[in-house]
Amino acid sequence: MASTKSFAEAVKDRRTYYALTHESTIPDSRIQEIVKDAILHTPSAFNSQTTRAVVLLREEHVKTWDIIAEVYKQQLPEEKFNRANERFKGFRAAYGTILFYEDTDSVREFQDKFKTYEDKFPGWSEQTNGMHQYHIWTALEAEGLGVNLQHYNPLIDVRLETEYNVPSTWNLKAQMVLGKPTSGPAVENKEFKPVEDRMKVYGAK
Repeated sequence: MASTKSFAEAVKDRRTYYALTHESTIPDSRIQEIVKDAILHTPSAFNSQTTRAVVLLREEHVKTWDIIAEVYKQQLPEEKFNRANERFKGFRAAYGTILFYEDTDSVREFQDKFKTYEDKFPGWSEQTNGMHQYHIWTALEAEGLGVNLQHYNPLIDVRLETEYNVPSTWNLKAQMVLGKPTSGPAVENKEFKPVEDRMKVYGAK
């Protein structure tokens, strides 16, 4: 069953959660539905639809963070890896991970099709990927899940491509970790810069 929160409420409530358990507040089918809706309905420049996602739940999520830890163990000095591994253990303890990609072949296709805007499409691609992340993050939290967003690419790219049969033209952008929260958000009382310094309005009545 979908959340009864309004969109505005969900936006205001969205925060980063790190203390997550290997449980979900909703069925796997609902998580898939949320990601599918985002993939289908999140806007993109010229309707280019360049964002891709890989949803990893339960044991596949655990395996993903084992792979990430293994890759970093090979790359970092022992002391640095031990510190990083404490974070990896926290992410591994959660329920799922969503990998966000951009399909570079699709981006290039639109660059070739619309030469006037050729230099703009890579930036527009990043924007739509961010919108997909925000859409899914907000929707998951509206369902009672906690979420945090990580960026351990590009070191992990090749291993994850191999493990999950990801096309080499998909460029990894972020790893979204989700699970049932065991405590409040990382920042309880978020500070806001004055809206007056960040927003201008003309012509309103």
